[in-house]
Amino acid sequence: MLRETTALAPDGLPYRLTTLRNNAGMVVCLMDWGATLLSARVPMPDGTVRETLLGCPSPEEWQNQTAFLGASIGRYANRIAKSTFMLDGETVSLTPSQGENQLHGGPEGFDKRRWLIERQNESEVVYTLTSPDGDQGFPGEARAWAHYTLTEDNQLVIEYRATVDKPCPVNLTNHAYFNLDGSQGDVRNHRLQLFADAYLPVDNMGIPSRDLTKVALTSFDFRQPKIIAQEFMSDADQQQVKGYDHAFLLQAKGDLTKPAAHLWSSDEKLQMTVYTTAPALQFYSGNFLEGTPAREQGHYSAWQGLALESEFLPDSPNHPEWPQPDCVLRPGQEYRSVTIYHFLAQ
Repeated sequence: MLRETTALAPDGLPYRLTTLRNNAGMVVCLMDWGATLLSARVPMPDGTVRETLLGCPSPEEWQNQTAFLGASIGRYANRIAKSTFMLDGETVSLTPSQGENQLHGGPEGFDKRRWLIERQNESEVVYTLTSPDGDQGFPGEARAWAHYTLTEDNQLVIEYRATVDKPCPVNLTNHAYFNLDGSQGDVRNHRLQLFADAYLPVDNMGIPSRDLTKVALTSFDFRQPKIIAQEFMSDADQQQVKGYDHAFLLQAKGDLTKPAAHLWSSDEKLQMTVYTTAPALQFYSGNFLEGTPAREQGHYSAWQGLALESEFLPDSPNHPEWPQPDCVLRPGQEYRSVTIYHFLAQ
């Protein structure tokens, strides 16, 4: 179902909202601005419905947040140090958006654009966007597609594709924040399992500060299910960024049949399993959410939602030595990244 709002987006046109439904009763809402996930409501066995995503009261209120709630991120998700990298022997200078660094594609990234609806029905919607040569400093024209599908067994499947006409790093992800309790509470009471043997330490600006580090014997070891609060802020790496905001190199290595993570609500009545073709998952515990307009009432506080963003490791254009596929997309190639969020009510 498609409807247009009376409120106007920054380009002077209405927001176009799409609703996906399945026969199990799950409902997902999206908007064309930023190809954004607005809501994902999961029916529970007791007859209640849980809203699993953080969101704003309205599309126009969404413009007043800086947390990238549910948006599609590009051209390059996460951070690029000093907004610069070498590509084929030449220096590329990007538009900074967080101090001297570029975060999530720049000050006018893909989250701040109107995507065109290519097709849609009750179970899927496909958005497309063209990014011109030089956009936010990136070389060449890029075309991107965001394909959202809701399956009958409550899987939300997100497929990003892209092509370029000049070599360029491409890293697309969705920045949804989850709280499986269905209320505006502390997400650190959730239980998390992350199938990753290594994480990437960062400085207080989120820029990688050391090489990949084994999770064993650290607070970053989620290989067995663990309450997030259990070792929260217990070491210097977390204290740099007020909690978890780190990339984990996944054991699955792009195998979509192997889980990347499991997340359980604090009452353990709702589970979400994440699968992805991406090499890494950024676990962000919502450390800087305070002041973000909240759908339910008022504003969110820190740690009321968490993100599990599928991606290349941050600053990958400056680290070709890392054990993952090349983040540089070249003409004639197609970038493709698939992530599945599978909701299981107990």
